Amino acid sequence: MSLDPTSLAQGVLAGQRRALARAITLIESTRPDHREAAEALLHQLLPHTGRSVRIGITGVPGAGKSTFIEAFGLHVVDKGHRLAVLAVDPSSPRSGGSILGDKTRMEELSRDERAFIRPSPSGCTLGGVARRTREAMLVCEAAGFDVIVVETVGVGQDEIDIVKLAEVSIVVLVPGMGDDIQALKAGIMEIGDIFVINKCDHPGVEKMERAVLAMLSLAHREDGWQPPIVKTVATEGEGVEELATTIDKAYSFFESSPQKAGKKQDAARQRLITLLQERLVSTVMQRVFADGELDKIIEQITNRQQDPYTIVDEIVRNSELKRYK
Repeated sequence: MSLDPTSLAQGVLAGQRRALARAITLIESTRPDHREAAEALLHQLLPHTGRSVRIGITGVPGAGKSTFIEAFGLHVVDKGHRLAVLAVDPSSPRSGGSILGDKTRMEELSRDERAFIRPSPSGCTLGGVARRTREAMLVCEAAGFDVIVVETVGVGQDEIDIVKLAEVSIVVLVPGMGDDIQALKAGIMEIGDIFVINKCDHPGVEKMERAVLAMLSLAHREDGWQPPIVKTVATEGEGVEELATTIDKAYSFFESSPQKAGKKQDAARQRLITLLQERLVSTVMQRVFADGELDKIIEQITNRQQDPYTIVDEIVRNSELKRYK
């Protein structure tokens, strides 16, 4: 892989799909030399970002999110937009591998030159998104994609990180899930700006809609937005037009909301803290622990000869941390 940030940046800005794919691969890499090149690349691309509509899509497993995204994506590109889909696949806790099969599940959309689909492994990252999803979004924006969809891993319990990345968050549900109310108690109910009941040709739609409305009646939103419910049959393209209109309304509402600036500041603060944590841990591992030293300390902690609190305290006290000016 070429590590020249300038040539990669030029290719991304020119809309070259190969350069875009290589740029995202670079920023997802954990190698130190790749990290430095990725930071230089992002520095050049940042002035060309911030001009897209960011949509987060999450939901319970089996809700048909990929089929739903394909139907919505085809509608979006037919309206003259360029669409990027960043699909986060769960990683195996044992092997660390991911299937990354979203491009095969969105076969028609993946063949459209106006769309770009990029599956990424979640790795060890919680919250439904991958470690470098935000940076991948920035690269896609710089490449000229004006609508970006992030599909979370869809575990249905801990998807809240998507609200820090997206301007509009969509929760996809399906009827006939069994205990509907129990399914809706997951944390994702609190983050939805729009609720989509997909597979509305299946029985149990009315029951699901009543359950969603009941849960929403108990929630209070400071921004005053009332999350609507949109019914779809993604395999037939039904409800997609209504959804697109609803997304436009939600986006316009949030753009004029007094909470907009605060939300962006919170997201920037959280991102800065996350990057600091990553960099500080990496620096400590490289500078403090010599070869084999970490394993020795872990063994001492396991045998209760040392405690982790004292070790961490010593590392922090011995670090040369200076006030940022």
